Amino acid sequence: MPEEQIPPEIAALNYEQALTALEEVVASLEREEHPLEEALALYARGQALLTHCRRLLAEAELKVQRLAGEDLAPFDADALAAPPASGEDSPAEA
Repeated sequence: MPEEQIPPEIAALNYEQALTALEEVVASLEREEHPLEEALALYARGQALLTHCRRLLAEAELKVQRLAGEDLAPFDADALAAPPASGEDSPAEA
């Protein structure tokens, strides 16, 4: 969905607000309580919220890349959980 098609009330939301609204839309659709037209409107709202969240995340990633330079490395959760190999300094010792 192009930026100009995102409703202003969605474009005004911050990431956390948009994500919460998206979760509410998904939960509502999963209950299958809505007539078809209402469900379609909710789906369209969910798509707009998703697009907005993705745009906000992309902007945040770009800011981080600018702050970190081109040395930004992918996150590796395993590296955080693993103890340092013998002979390597731990971050506290460095």
